[in-house]
Amino acid sequence: MLLGISDFLATFAQNMKKILSGSALKMIAVVTMTIDHLALFMLRHQAEFTAPLFVFHNKAINWYVIMRCIGRLAFPLFAFLIVEGFLHTSNRRRYGYSLLICALVSEIPWALLHHGFHLTGHNVLFTLLLGFLGLCVIERYQDDRIRQGVLLLTMFVFAILFHADYGGAGFAFIVLLYILRQQPVMQAVIGSCMLPLMWVAGFAFIPINMYDGSRGFIRGQLAKYLVYVYYPLHLLVIYLAVSCV
Repeated sequence: MLLGISDFLATFAQNMKKILSGSALKMIAVVTMTIDHLALFMLRHQAEFTAPLFVFHNKAINWYVIMRCIGRLAFPLFAFLIVEGFLHTSNRRRYGYSLLICALVSEIPWALLHHGFHLTGHNVLFTLLLGFLGLCVIERYQDDRIRQGVLLLTMFVFAILFHADYGGAGFAFIVLLYILRQQPVMQAVIGSCMLPLMWVAGFAFIPINMYDGSRGFIRGQLAKYLVYVYYPLHLLVIYLAVSCV
């Protein structure tokens, strides 16, 4: 069944018109991520959001479930944007450092929302950073497959042991998006089978395959860094809101 859904999504996505810029994809990713985090941290104990709306395949569906499903689109979109950033950035070193700094800053509100600093989970920006570094490894050692494979395997294991959000699957997903960047159907099929709530995540490949290759309306250093700042900022706002309830 899942493969059938994946094939349908892949075919449907491939036939989409190219009308979305990179900026539009970022906004979709930000909105779906925010919806997911609002449900996860604020609404899961609210009766009006957990009351059943209907039954689907013997499972009660409520607003909480719907919002979490919408949220599954965020990571594939961010992963795709990491690949695009890797391919088009003029300064990969600065790009990597920006991800690292944002990941470290984000760990503070992430830890507050997850009841303290511990080694059992870290925010998703670490996963995106590892994925970006994996792409650097692929390009740097494209003529040395053994070293390339050893380094990628090491990073995959580290992603699992480090417990960054989405872990090893998230890292492998980013690497495969890059390897299959010229094969959108395979991207959609594999993407629909790798991540949590697999077939739901596959819907992210509809806007991905509507991407027209343009930068869009988010331009300049300030606008670009506002997107980075949003992640820790929205986590902090949610934490403060939850604390005041």
